Amino acid sequence: MLSATDAHALRRLRALAALSEEERRAVSMAAEQSQHLRGSRDLIRAGQRTTGPLLVLAGWLGRVRLFSDGRRQILSFLVPGDVFQEPRTLEPVASSTVTALCDSVICPAPAAEDAGLRDAYAASAAMDEAYLLRQIARLGRMSAYERIHDWLSEMYERLSLAGCAGQDSFTMPLTQETLADALGLTSVHVNRTLQAMRRDGVLEWRGGTVRLKRAAGKPEASSSAAVPARVLPSRTAAAR
Repeated sequence: MLSATDAHALRRLRALAALSEEERRAVSMAAEQSQHLRGSRDLIRAGQRTTGPLLVLAGWLGRVRLFSDGRRQILSFLVPGDVFQEPRTLEPVASSTVTALCDSVICPAPAAEDAGLRDAYAASAAMDEAYLLRQIARLGRMSAYERIHDWLSEMYERLSLAGCAGQDSFTMPLTQETLADALGLTSVHVNRTLQAMRRDGVLEWRGGTVRLKRAAGKPEASSSAAVPARVLPSRTAAAR
């Protein structure tokens, strides 16, 4: 039986597609093979052979590119309910290093033998591509203020899909340094920008919790590369 934490992954999959009772049991059985990762531990390194798709049950992981001088760029994030899989080839290898950014739990993604999981995995892959395009738009054309706001908005949407967010808030396990690595900024720039956002009444960030707000007269920064409507779950699917 899924724990309360593991159920977040099932909730996201069910939001993406209608799952049969058998498929729900398959997710539950997969969760029994879970692997716990301590923060900062690499799950897999770039170039290594992969063993198959993985499902994130809890925590945050990042797909990371490391540079020879010690710098790193976080390419994308994996949160509860996300499926990590490499392109299907005869000998699939990881295109990037995947690191646990905080204590996390993963398990093998159950085989998509029926339509429900196949549809959920396809929708998840489409959303991954949309999030990647959104990240490119952020880094290429947005100010620091806009990057942070757009990224926080995206993570709120993604965590809400898995039931990991409140009405206007979510738990943030990352440091400002990690956020800088994701948004192509320095930690000093991130700190100053967050202070400006607090003064503008756009957000609160206290005790590891981010609360997003809209300040009167302040335009909302958002990416034109947001997730297309066709890959978002319908209200009917999300309610199941």
